[in-house]
Amino acid sequence: MIRKSCWAFSTNSIVPGIMGMFVFAIACTGSSGPTLVPVETTQKAIGLNDSGVETILATTILRVGSQRVSFLLAGPDGIIRTPVAQVSPVFLGGNTGEQRFNSKEASFHLWPYGVRGAYSTELDFPVAGDWRLDIFAVDGESSIETSLIVAVLDESAIPDIGELPPITANKTLATVGKLENLTTDYTPDPDLYQITVDHAIGTDLPTVVVFATPAFCTSPTCGPQVDAVSELKEIHRQKANFIHVEFYDNPSEIQGDLSRAELVSHAGDWGFTASPDWFNESWVFVLDSDGRIRQRFEGFTTVAELEETLQAVMAE
Repeated sequence: MIRKSCWAFSTNSIVPGIMGMFVFAIACTGSSGPTLVPVETTQKAIGLNDSGVETILATTILRVGSQRVSFLLAGPDGIIRTPVAQVSPVFLGGNTGEQRFNSKEASFHLWPYGVRGAYSTELDFPVAGDWRLDIFAVDGESSIETSLIVAVLDESAIPDIGELPPITANKTLATVGKLENLTTDYTPDPDLYQITVDHAIGTDLPTVVVFATPAFCTSPTCGPQVDAVSELKEIHRQKANFIHVEFYDNPSEIQGDLSRAELVSHAGDWGFTASPDWFNESWVFVLDSDGRIRQRFEGFTTVAELEETLQAVMAE
């Protein structure tokens, strides 16, 4: 099934949504088609080196322990897409000065439409505090060295790996009746609105839950996340549950004006609104057959990354 989705974009950069830029969202509600409206952007941790290479942290919610870390690299000529980058975490809060930990390899994942892409890896942060990520990559004949300061918390308000998710009786087609009352997606996939998270946990199947607002994602790290989950669903029909929960409770009433939007209560239940500077950034959670969170993904995540986690869960 070919689906055309509407999501936010910028007018003047290869990396849409960079801090300080004027960003537009395509509001795809109503029969008259998309309308452009200026909307607020999410604040992202961004680093800039002397060569003009910009580093944008996609995973802003970091806590003590091992977790997925994702970032974008953009140079003066556009996005940097060399296959791998090396990332060295450096703890800045020790009494004896900086403490460097083992370097890890981050793999590049190209996003849909070939405009953007991000690097991701697993990093371990043994203590809370300020850290620096030293990043090294080779792009053609040039080497890239850049860094980014990040804050690591003792724990996260967002449901974490190994935990059971909050009780979530999200709206479905059966309870609401019309897709336009369930999502801001211009061409929604009805299959993503058939079951509640609570019900899915009781099916003994893995579950993929995406929280997103397709018409109004505006950060540098947002993309067609609901489409990616829909594509994953096509690969694994009947083998897992797939659910989209819209961030806004009244999508059909927004009509391109976010001042009319009302956040769904689940945004608070899942801890999104407790996160500093959060503004409708997408999250995907992969639950195992027991209903526990196996992995969580902040910001846009490719089908390939989601597939890797889901395959591991289904193999158990």
